[in-house]
Amino acid sequence: MSQRVCIIGGGVIGLASAYALVRQGFEVTLVEAQESLGSQTSFANGGQLSYRYVAPLADAGVPWQALGWMLKGDSPLKLRPRLDPAQWRWLAGFLGACRHSVNRRNGAHLLRLALLSQSTLQSWREEDGLQGFDWRRNGKLVTFREQKSFEHARHNLADSGQQQVLCAAECTALEPALGDTPFVGGIYTPDEEVADCHAFCQQLATRLRASGRCEILLGQRVRGIRHGGDKVQAIDLGERVLPVDQLVLAAGHRSAELRLPGLQLPLYPLKGYSLSVPIGPQHRAPGISITDYNRKIVYARIGQQLRVAAMVDIVGFDPSPAPARLALMRRQAEQTFAAAGDYAAAIEWAGMRPATPSGVPLIGATAYRNLWLNLGHGALGFTLACGSGQLLGELIGQRSTSIDMQGLAPRVA
Repeated sequence: MSQRVCIIGGGVIGLASAYALVRQGFEVTLVEAQESLGSQTSFANGGQLSYRYVAPLADAGVPWQALGWMLKGDSPLKLRPRLDPAQWRWLAGFLGACRHSVNRRNGAHLLRLALLSQSTLQSWREEDGLQGFDWRRNGKLVTFREQKSFEHARHNLADSGQQQVLCAAECTALEPALGDTPFVGGIYTPDEEVADCHAFCQQLATRLRASGRCEILLGQRVRGIRHGGDKVQAIDLGERVLPVDQLVLAAGHRSAELRLPGLQLPLYPLKGYSLSVPIGPQHRAPGISITDYNRKIVYARIGQQLRVAAMVDIVGFDPSPAPARLALMRRQAEQTFAAAGDYAAAIEWAGMRPATPSGVPLIGATAYRNLWLNLGHGALGFTLACGSGQLLGELIGQRSTSIDMQGLAPRVA
């Protein structure tokens, strides 16, 4: 009899893990605390599948840059120190990762995983006919307002074979919606993609239910994990106890609440915000995904809406939107793409992105021989989800992994 894998978490990481496992022949039970799937961090994220733009936030110079940002009212980063040991441990780990050599190494790990994720999603679309989530290969243009940051970017391309360095006029010719915005140049990658993450989650759920190999339990908050020795035995759902053969933690930053002896999860939520701006025939929204590098704002046309996403707020565990941050993002978006959509009708959202200090997710085994992690993808959850799920299935199935796991596997005590 094949073992059943239980997954805690019904966002894009948990659902992609379930889908990959079912494709590889496993029986799966997926447990989600909310009454619907993909309803939190996966609901209205940036939508960009940026496979070649995966450099971690932690880098040399970032702490000093962050101090400057914190003194400005329009900063893309906000830090509110709290009497919280978890926040201080995370910040200490982040500072330790702020070195060029560490950033390059971690960036290489993320790029390897991202390219696997791109090929995995392609196989799911082509082999399984997975569709219905506004996927497009529309390309991505990273634009720069300052010559210094542009020069740094052009001399440090992630993939010089795929990326093109463009002057300001070439950027406008490529994407006319840029108009006379004061950009000095850009980096264009033609094969980057865009999609609706929430719709992707719903499509995965539909396929999982139709497979006959996946049970989905909604509105089931996990109270604790029961264990004995080096093995987990069951999860406590309050009114019932669910025995497990194999258990996967994919519940984002909330996974750290499910404490087990010897299991340290260096996760902290980085709050981000988005606007979903309706597009009508009279509007001129960009068709290419745009990242405004100096303002740290991303733009992605998803169906008949423009998704605008930004901000990194390290402020604790309150997921409620901050009106001032949303107002800032709206104002800057209207300055850049004034005719892109109906900003007055934009839907506001905030999400808690689960991040490790290094920016590299934790995928794989723990000291408990049947407990697995798929956590800590930060702002790259949608980008990395398919590849992470593929690797997890290979690891649980004790097969050779599609890529080298160096830098991705959790440290096992």
